[in-house]
Amino acid sequence: MSRSTETKVTIPALQAMKARGEKSVCIVAWDYQLARIADRVGVDIVSVGDTVGVNLWGQPHPLEITFDEVLVVAKAVRRGVQRALLSCDFPFGPLQQGAASAVDAAIRLVKEAGVDLVKLDGAADFPEAVEAVTRAGIPVFAQFGITPQTALKYGIEYSAASAAQVPDEMLGELVAEAKRLESAGAVALNFTNSGPVVGPAVVDAVAIPVLGGFGGGPWLDGRIRLGTAAIGYNAAHVDREVDTYANVARIAFDALTECAADIRGGRQIRGGIKVPPAGAVQDRAPQN
Repeated sequence: MSRSTETKVTIPALQAMKARGEKSVCIVAWDYQLARIADRVGVDIVSVGDTVGVNLWGQPHPLEITFDEVLVVAKAVRRGVQRALLSCDFPFGPLQQGAASAVDAAIRLVKEAGVDLVKLDGAADFPEAVEAVTRAGIPVFAQFGITPQTALKYGIEYSAASAAQVPDEMLGELVAEAKRLESAGAVALNFTNSGPVVGPAVVDAVAIPVLGGFGGGPWLDGRIRLGTAAIGYNAAHVDREVDTYANVARIAFDALTECAADIRGGRQIRGGIKVPPAGAVQDRAPQN
């Protein structure tokens, strides 16, 4: 089902979608251009993910990125988003340092980057921070499950987290976490690696939307997808077929190959300033 690309998305509207059984779409973007495209598509949430350091900048681990780096990315994405809700992840640190630190970080994201809600990874362990940020008037998108910041708690390396799934025997514990986050004031949940058993149980247990990326599926209220992953923008995709909606990496490789050949061959590059052939007469403005 397509979404209106004119009507501004609100948190009450997002929550009403769950009640009607409509799926929410969240796309992770890290720059103005992709954010603008996603907003024009009509997605419901554009999210600035803290994995930008790993996926776009080549950092070895998602915990390496700093708050100030995330803030710069959020500012750029904000310029591209007009109608969708803009969410931004906390990097590792502000939440773990306590409620006061979490409130300070959330306020900076709202005031300096204009975000609509903040996503707190590992929020189930810090319900008091969720309450504090909510009391400050800032909506919380609470992330739990096997996340980049909590994978080690489950004995899972981050690199293997995408293929993991929360154990079915944790159903009761995870339902309780979801209810605790809802009670603390979260307006939506990001349940990572939910799986088809625990996922539907959490969806049924709370009134707020439950979205998910890795390990999610149609049993959730919506899905979260990296924009770069959806379009196949990954250097590793140049040499292989991928199960994505496009292979932008291959398209980019072929285009840059042709561009380099034109430059080396002394030809004008496509999209460059058009110059007349040598010896052509050019109109000149009259001289005073």
